[in-house]
Amino acid sequence: MIQIPSDLHPDLVPLAFLLGTWEGAGVSDFPGAEKCNFGQSVTFAHDGRDFIEYTSRTWVLDAEGNKVRPLESESGYWRVDRDRKVEVVMVRDQGIVEVWYGELAEKKPQIDLATDAVARTAASGPYSGGKRLYGYVKSDLMWVGEKATPEVPLRPYMSAHLKKVVTPEEVEAMAKSLGDLPDDGIAFFK
Repeated sequence: MIQIPSDLHPDLVPLAFLLGTWEGAGVSDFPGAEKCNFGQSVTFAHDGRDFIEYTSRTWVLDAEGNKVRPLESESGYWRVDRDRKVEVVMVRDQGIVEVWYGELAEKKPQIDLATDAVARTAASGPYSGGKRLYGYVKSDLMWVGEKATPEVPLRPYMSAHLKKVVTPEEVEAMAKSLGDLPDDGIAFFK
């Protein structure tokens, strides 16, 4: 269920489905890099202003699903205008800064983004741009990222399936919203 916080800036309502912390796993595969399964934690947060703060951390997983080492991290800010155009400014730990533009799909919680500008430090690896697709599907957040370098044309390189992390406070609020239910749990279904 998508909840819209009362203190959310009105311009951000179309992005409300992103809010919260999401965790899950995915796969990374790009020529010249290690192919691996990874874990991910993503947070989309707001403070009442007209942007959503974004942080993502990924880590390599071993065959049993245990954390091996950090993979990538990124952070940034997301905005949306009245025409459902989305803009993102993102900084990656590899020494890359990106400006992304895209839009929300009509009548569904899905965002298509493409890089508009890329700046790299001397220490970063080759990178010339990318695309991303984020979608809210059956209460989960799914995404796929495409990447291009001067040597490799645009192609998928990472994707993940994430589930929303529910805090104890959110569980308590949900329980209160249900009201008084019968103690035996059976009378509820009669």
